[in-house]
Amino acid sequence: MLEDPTTAAPFPTAWPAAYPRGYAVVDVETTGLARDDRIISAAVYRLDARGEVEDHWYTLVNPERDPGPVWIHGLTSEALEGAPLFTDVAEEFSSRLDGRVLVAHNAVFDWQMIAREYARAEREAPVRQRLCTIALSKELGLPLPNHKLESLAAHFGVVQQRAHHALDDARVLAEAFRPSLRAAAAGSVRLPLQECRPLTEWRDTATTPRIGQQAGGYGGYSGYRQSSWRPSRKRPACPYPNPGRYEEGKRLKQGMRVAFSGDTSIERDLLEDRATEAGLHVATSLSRLTSLLVTNDPDSGTSKVVKARQYGTPVVDEAAFGQLLRDVEPASEP
Repeated sequence: MLEDPTTAAPFPTAWPAAYPRGYAVVDVETTGLARDDRIISAAVYRLDARGEVEDHWYTLVNPERDPGPVWIHGLTSEALEGAPLFTDVAEEFSSRLDGRVLVAHNAVFDWQMIAREYARAEREAPVRQRLCTIALSKELGLPLPNHKLESLAAHFGVVQQRAHHALDDARVLAEAFRPSLRAAAAGSVRLPLQECRPLTEWRDTATTPRIGQQAGGYGGYSGYRQSSWRPSRKRPACPYPNPGRYEEGKRLKQGMRVAFSGDTSIERDLLEDRATEAGLHVATSLSRLTSLLVTNDPDSGTSKVVKARQYGTPVVDEAAFGQLLRDVEPASEP
């Protein structure tokens, strides 16, 4: 059992009944940051309702492709070549996550990478809620210089041994999460839990060479650069003029500008493709000209959600948008 590294968090006299009954502190290392990147190692610390460690698990994962920025995670093609595929570890991974809140530092990234791996394997991760320790540290008002994991660890006196190693990063986070959880319970702080929506569709568009194949770039790392990740693919311009804002109860109309914010249960590229094919203009940012914002979390406080409130832009969730896409009104004749 891990020793409590801080005395700053008082042990609460009464534990909040609404708090989760168990947590899975997760860290994954990946081939990069893009949608088509893959998990190459994963670690899970299972914690009980009060943040005490029950057990931990770690695995390498063969991504069936180039490992990406080795200078960050240290995992070479040779180290990963004999590792199990994600499909081989999916069941064990599921058993570690099942019935627990997923906890991670910048949790939306870890969750999206995990959800995509399960979608590729034609399975569904047994996770319904996640908790980001960055968001929790903000709720607690911790005096951190920034929101890096090492800053959170230093605040609670936790010593990092191998940064960007999934097992050690998960250990560090588990040790820092426990006093954070106790402080939240002592102050009756509402935990910033977010819903996890599993992907229901997946299309892999990666053309990166597999492990063992030669590629260009630094030492065969498929053109990766330390300061450059693959750009998103460019969509064709919408051929229709913008007819203005969407009005509740009416149909979408070709040419309307649609923006997206936050997680979606359908992979974002697929959802945007459907909007484009329906004749809508998919916008990467939100402005006064935006016809509609699609988000499953209207209280998230993202820049797009904030601007939508300021501009009075209509907001719908993904399910409602899916219904609207079934009957888009043709653009007006010029």
